[in-house]
Amino acid sequence: MSPGLNLPSTNQLKDGLSRVFMAAHTQLFRRTGGRIGGKLGRAEMMLLTTTGRRSGQPRTTPLTCIRDGERFLAIASFGGDDRDPQWFKNLQANPDATIQVAGETVAVRASVATAEEKKALWPKAVAAYKGYDGYQRKTSRDIPVVILSRTGISST
Repeated sequence: MSPGLNLPSTNQLKDGLSRVFMAAHTQLFRRTGGRIGGKLGRAEMMLLTTTGRRSGQPRTTPLTCIRDGERFLAIASFGGDDRDPQWFKNLQANPDATIQVAGETVAVRASVATAEEKKALWPKAVAAYKGYDGYQRKTSRDIPVVILSRTGISST
């Protein structure tokens, strides 16, 4: 390696690849009304649109859609990384968001599940995507379960 060569860190590589994948997934999902990108394996997917905490701009992230009655759950796993995902930080700054799922756009408000709520909700998350258990074992961070409650009128 030559001196002065600045190679990206592992986190920078992971973050960059994640952004590219998420942008492609989001475009396919939106252009096809969820026919492509609406499922990943057996898991139903949703697009979560938050407001960027610094930019104020909309930021969209594809996530596993976990239904809990009229509510939706989002798991802030970031693949078992020791860092919280950006979408989670955005929701902490502004809990109002929208999700697009199954051809419907829903206004939601986010809240983080308490430890007691997480204990009840975590099995639903793992049933939707078994990888969440591995992610929790991989990190010392307690992976948050985010409850997305409907706040307004949905559109199709």
